[in-house]
Amino acid sequence: MSKTAVLLIDCPDRKGIVAAIANFLVREYDANILNADQHQDVELGLFFMRVEFATQNPACDEAQFRHVFTPLAEQFRMNWRLTFATPTRNVAIFVSHYLHCLADLLDRRQVGELNCNLSLIISNHENARALANFHGISFHHIPITTANKAQAEHRQRELFAAHQINLIVLARYMQVLSPDFVRAYPQQIINVHHSFLPAFTGAKPYHAAFARGVKLIGATSHYVTEALDEGPIIEQDVTRISQNDQLPDLVQKGRDLERLVLSRAVRWHLNDRILSYANKTVIFA
Repeated sequence: MSKTAVLLIDCPDRKGIVAAIANFLVREYDANILNADQHQDVELGLFFMRVEFATQNPACDEAQFRHVFTPLAEQFRMNWRLTFATPTRNVAIFVSHYLHCLADLLDRRQVGELNCNLSLIISNHENARALANFHGISFHHIPITTANKAQAEHRQRELFAAHQINLIVLARYMQVLSPDFVRAYPQQIINVHHSFLPAFTGAKPYHAAFARGVKLIGATSHYVTEALDEGPIIEQDVTRISQNDQLPDLVQKGRDLERLVLSRAVRWHLNDRILSYANKTVIFA
């Protein structure tokens, strides 16, 4: 039976990397390379590559691959990870009282655009319960206050363990995660911010943009780090506004952008098309 895997690599740039990887995959696994993409950061002298390959070699699993690939990885000083097409990843969605991003993700999963199990919805409000029930997804209302934040996050992490969660999506979750929480899930938390970062950070960016009289507004999806709204940017989009647009118009147009940039980021993450480095990302087509 054929199995498909994705190999993501970053390392110092030098000659011979592409040939070495291709030769390794053919020699060790008689692999068929389905797709290969690469990128160089000339300023930092770094090389990035994504290789999707298929093999019928039954010995090819993560442990065996690590054993035979490590000498080559050490030779080229590679950081790398290998992901097989199965099993399907389990995703948890955090949401507060704005439901447009949640509804969009649920619809996209329903029609097959997102290859994942939407296993869990967690909210500090009850608003999303009916939507979760309609889609048959486990819903957990966990209120957050300053006094109970640590206990609430402990409960959330228990749910992640029980559902074997691989990715956490903040779909307009209006709470700041603690540094301990973020450190526990590196490059596994994706947020959508209702602004074209780094402009207009904080809780009310549309209000700030309207007050500033901007002609473009945007939305940003990014990985979450301990620094608020400063994690590696995955996707951004913008739309033009005019003097005829009032604050409610900015909010409505912004919500359309939020849906788009968040769904793209989630899809690219699930398809192993993102490499993060130096607080930036490489997105492979």
